[in-house]
Amino acid sequence: MNRREVLGLVGMIAALPSPALAQQPARRLGVLSVTAADDAIGQTRSAILVEALAAHGWKEHDNLRIDWRSGAGDRARIAGLAEELIALKPDILLAIGTPSVEELRRRTATIPIVFAVVTDPVSQGFVENLAHPGGNITGFTDYDGPLAGKWLEMLTQVTPKVSRVCVVYNPATAPFAGLMLRTIEEAARTLHVTVETAPVHDAASIAALASRKVGGLLILPDFYTMANRAHLLAAIAEARVPAVFWSRTFVDEGGLMSYSTDSAEQLRRAANYIDRILKGARPADLPVQNPTKFELAVNLKTAKALGVTIPPSLLATANDVIE
Repeated sequence: MNRREVLGLVGMIAALPSPALAQQPARRLGVLSVTAADDAIGQTRSAILVEALAAHGWKEHDNLRIDWRSGAGDRARIAGLAEELIALKPDILLAIGTPSVEELRRRTATIPIVFAVVTDPVSQGFVENLAHPGGNITGFTDYDGPLAGKWLEMLTQVTPKVSRVCVVYNPATAPFAGLMLRTIEEAARTLHVTVETAPVHDAASIAALASRKVGGLLILPDFYTMANRAHLLAAIAEARVPAVFWSRTFVDEGGLMSYSTDSAEQLRRAANYIDRILKGARPADLPVQNPTKFELAVNLKTAKALGVTIPPSLLATANDVIE
């Protein structure tokens, strides 16, 4: 073999991919959400997550396989889907909503779990504390202490004045409601408002809201209220009373007002934690983070239909006004 042939052979060998540089197998992410996959919320959240992961270099159908599961507000279905995801042996799990975390944590203490849109993870036993979560779970909460008081305050700013408010939630699916009710009751004393609870758990109890003799309704965060928002909005429209919601989705679909955390931002931040864990970080070392962005939405078309007035001071702080 002459010198030219030797150099050619060396070049061919150098061009071959080394084992270290060979294509690595795709990592696997399991996503369990309480909303339906074909729901507008579910579709939006999926798109945001895929985009955020890609920004960190994790591309679906390339170096990341994502197994999507959506519970459509059905607790029994969420449990079954959690079982399915664990059986797939993912590298990491993303749990969107409290029921998703509950069902996944019952089935694994080893697979890392990042959560988003979850209220009070310490009291629910998901983590030891926010700064040092311990175990295999960490993530991002959707509730800040003063938030519930702000909801009530918004109702009292509406004209005609609201002096009696019903708080709507499903006790079976909102175990954190007590935390929010305490804040609401404290605010009620300052705002001189009478507060009573209106538990809902089925179509009949939701429909009964239409005949409640109150000045306003306050809908607490709850995957049940989100899944049944069409029935809720219909009952509230029939009652012809102002209502404040925990998600702008209600306002987009005809509700009066909402003040909420930015769930899109939570998913972007969750993508960062997923990236860090896939690169070797431990969930126990990543602090649970409280929300940092909030948004106020007001539907003036609904206000006009109800015959109520939203003060200019409140409108001036709104992130979105539907006219």
